[in-house]
This record gives sequence, structure tokens and C-alpha cells, in this order.
Amino acid sequence: MKKKLSLVLTLALMLSLAACGGQTDPPGSPPNAPDSGSAAAPELSGNAGTPDAIPAAAGDGGILIAYFGVPETDGTDTVANASRVATEDGVVGNCQFIAQAIQQAVGGDLFAIETVQEYPGTHQPLLDFAYDELRRDARPELSGEIENPDDYSVIFLGYPNWNADLPMPLYTFLESYDFSGKTIVPFVTHGGSGFSRTVSTIQELQPNAAVLTDGLSISRNSVPNAAQEAMDWALEILS
Repeated sequence: MKKKLSLVLTLALMLSLAACGGQTDPPGSPPNAPDSGSAAAPELSGNAGTPDAIPAAAGDGGILIAYFGVPETDGTDTVANASRVATEDGVVGNCQFIAQAIQQAVGGDLFAIETVQEYPGTHQPLLDFAYDELRRDARPELSGEIENPDDYSVIFLGYPNWNADLPMPLYTFLESYDFSGKTIVPFVTHGGSGFSRTVSTIQELQPNAAVLTDGLSISRNSVPNAAQEAMDWALEILS
């Protein structure tokens, strides 16, 4: 695996240097709606030219686990069809829950992608708000930034599937940084449609990064019991 990682990072670096030189959810689908399970055999996107390689954390680079989510504050419980999970340390959002499990397994730094604006905490208003942002092709302002993005070589990127697309704050995030030469490892929570075409969108927004085309997909109904699955997946990715 380490040989594969070396190859991936070398090719990604070559792409970075070269750059310096020269199926969807229907509209109105619930934000953070579910699909099933994780992918069995992660593949690297064609960006790096090695589709059968599995990226790993480099010895000279760190791991960042960035995630976005909007836990609903009422209208659903924390057991079924919720966008939040009750833990020993309190209630957290689905993506935060998975991100924390990944960090527990492989270490690294957590980064919450947060916006200046507040999102509605109830289900239908949140659905409507998210769809209106998609319709307007909005770019919500983020309230924080990664202090030292160059410190990271592997970026786990988590988000809910909203209306068969990335949440619009993910567009802001991915357009705010240049992740050339880095490996992006997506994970998604959803209400029935898995990744839809969000991985392709990440590739388009970060064309000089190596993007895993088959990341971790977790149904919102399965999130409370998915911590071990997420940990095992992350360890396999980085082994």
C-alpha cells in the first residue's frame, strides 16, 4: 500500500506542477436523505492517472477531516430519520459523528465547515432553504478557514447529499482552496441516493487533486450504528 501511496502522491504532484505551468435525487428530496452502505473497493479518480490505487497518509503530510452538516433541532428524534445522533458527549450531526469516528481511527485534525448564516433547524424549512440555495447557485459565506492547508496531504471530506448535489457551502469551501497534489477522500450521509454525482463535482472543482471516486456512503438511518464501519473503512484507506 505504501508503494501505491508513493505512486499516487508522485503523480498528483506532477499534476500540480503541470497546472502551475500552464444519478440524482429529485428536487425537493429531504436534505441528508439516506442511501445504503459503504463502497467495498475504493478507486482513485482519473485525475491522478492510477484508478486502482488506494491513497494513504504520507509520512510528510497530515490528515484533515473536514465536514459540513446541519443537525435538525426538532421535528425528528435521534433514532430514526434524524440528521443528528445522541452520543455520550451530547447530540451531534450525522456528518460530525462519522468525522469523529474517522478521527478516532486514523488521527488527524477535525475542521467543521460552518457558515455565517444560520440554517433552519426544522425539517421542511431546511429542505426549502437548501433547495432555494441550489436554485440560486448560492455561495454561502463561511465563518472560518483552515489555518495551514499546506500541512495536509490527505483530506477526508464529509457532507450530506442535498437535492442530489453538494450542499452549497461545499462549493464555497472547494472554491476557496487549491488542493492540487492532495488526496480528497469523500464521505456522504444521505436519504436514499448515495453520492449522486457529487464526487464528479468535487473532481470538477479540484481538477488537480486526486479524488477517491468510491468513498464512504452512509444512510442517515444507519449513521448511529456506523461508527465501526467508518473506522474500519478509514483504516483500510490509509493502510
